[in-house]
Amino acid sequence: MTHRQVLEALSGLILGMFVSMLASTVVSSSLPVIVHDLGGDQTAFTWVVTATLLTTAIATPIWGKLADLFNRKLLFQLAIVIFILATAAAGFSQNPGMLITARAVQGIGAGGLAALSQVIMADILSPRERGKYMGLFGAVMAVSTVGGPLLGGVITDAWTWRWNFYVALPVAVVALIIVQKTLHLSPLVHRKVRIDYLGIVLLSAAASLLLIWVSLAGTATGFPWNSVQTYLMVGGAVLATVLFIIVELRSKEPLVPLSMFRNRTFSLAVVASISTGIAMFGASVFLSQYMQLARGATPTQAGLMTIPMIAGLLLASVIIGALISKYGHWKPYLIVGGALLIAGSYTLSTIHYDTNFALVSLYMFLLGAGVGMTMQNLVLVVQNTCKPSELGVASSGVTFFRSLGGTIGVSVMGAALASKVVDLMKEHMPDLVKAIMGLGDKAQYWQQQLSSGTMPEVSTMPQTLRVIIEDIYAQGISHSFLIGVPFAVLSLLAILFIPNKPLNRMTNVERMQAGEADLATVSVPEAMETLAHTGSIPVGGSTDASTRRGPDDR
Repeated sequence: MTHRQVLEALSGLILGMFVSMLASTVVSSSLPVIVHDLGGDQTAFTWVVTATLLTTAIATPIWGKLADLFNRKLLFQLAIVIFILATAAAGFSQNPGMLITARAVQGIGAGGLAALSQVIMADILSPRERGKYMGLFGAVMAVSTVGGPLLGGVITDAWTWRWNFYVALPVAVVALIIVQKTLHLSPLVHRKVRIDYLGIVLLSAAASLLLIWVSLAGTATGFPWNSVQTYLMVGGAVLATVLFIIVELRSKEPLVPLSMFRNRTFSLAVVASISTGIAMFGASVFLSQYMQLARGATPTQAGLMTIPMIAGLLLASVIIGALISKYGHWKPYLIVGGALLIAGSYTLSTIHYDTNFALVSLYMFLLGAGVGMTMQNLVLVVQNTCKPSELGVASSGVTFFRSLGGTIGVSVMGAALASKVVDLMKEHMPDLVKAIMGLGDKAQYWQQQLSSGTMPEVSTMPQTLRVIIEDIYAQGISHSFLIGVPFAVLSLLAILFIPNKPLNRMTNVERMQAGEADLATVSVPEAMETLAHTGSIPVGGSTDASTRRGPDDR
């Protein structure tokens, strides 16, 4: 493909990524309003987000494996169609359960778009060139992340939150058309295909049980940590994981080839990606909640107030991606990114309802820059070292663990927030009663609002009551951010030990055509000895006459 053809094809991939990110972020600023209108509580709020992350995490390695077996362009288009249908269904939701179900199906399509865009990019660009384009992908993610909450807030305030979902539909249709017209990939080598259905079932069971347990355990609407449900869910998740490993070791076409974990780069990148996922997803969800519930902002204002984090992500993605492509060095930037993740996570754990917003902006910028430096570049270094035939599962493997980390992070942070808020409500009960009693004829209304268990609309509360609720939620949310700090430290340690291998200049298709794996088995002394005796250097160890060139063939 020419440079122009590459850019045209990338535009379709970028639009697909944009629309999947947009659908996830456009509701973040209006989620408190959505959950309130549908009669949901804090658990429903967390599950509206977690459902999408859960199915995205499960679907990502499945799409990645299918990308190594089937037509990648067709799979990408199928993911867009699933995404479009689920997004439309979410807009018609009548209760929290319907919305959560639609968001779960939406995650299946989003997982395909996330995994396949990375794989297809590797087909048409070399790792050395890919740096700046991955920076572009990061920039698009940043724009959709900041544009989503802003757009969602404006739409919610001007019309209704249902249009948050409908707005993504025309963009998805345009992406589908562009991909059809501009993306032209070399066909895969035809071979007998075996799909690891049992592996898919076991992976889904293990991830689902674990994440459902994390979301519901210890909450007011769930069950205690020390309960029969906990033992059944955790035991089931462990059993499903063990069976999944056994099945993958015996399968001819494993969903996740466990041999990849022998590659130190892949294993360490997976560990580092978990922390990045927690930082990215956790911050996007709970920062918006902080702005509305701890600072009394409207949905539109909440979107505007998260701009510093997105600015950090945008600048880091574009600038660092360009520097990696120009000079070929990636590790120093990843190390700095890991350090910024630690700094951002820790400083956000110190915020209160009355913290100077300039400081909060700085903390958000640090976290955003850390995510921008690490997120896409971890996928890049894995693609640089994996076998061409395992590109799909390797790329989606990193994305899977990032999504899994994000899902677990949001679930744990949401559970911690819900538990902390309940404790703080009890602790501040005398102050709350005093504030409500001073509201006169509105006292009964606000008492019912607070006792209903639904998400409060802080921006509409009387000042005396609002200050107490803001303080409670600020303490709960800052407590949740503290959970991400140890994971950020672990991420930096993993990055430090990733082998510093230079980026190669061959696309995945060129690597497959050149037989790079076979060429690597021929040592220089062997090649020189063969040249001395036969006048030719063997390709891939072959001595067939059709692959040799003699002195007269120059």
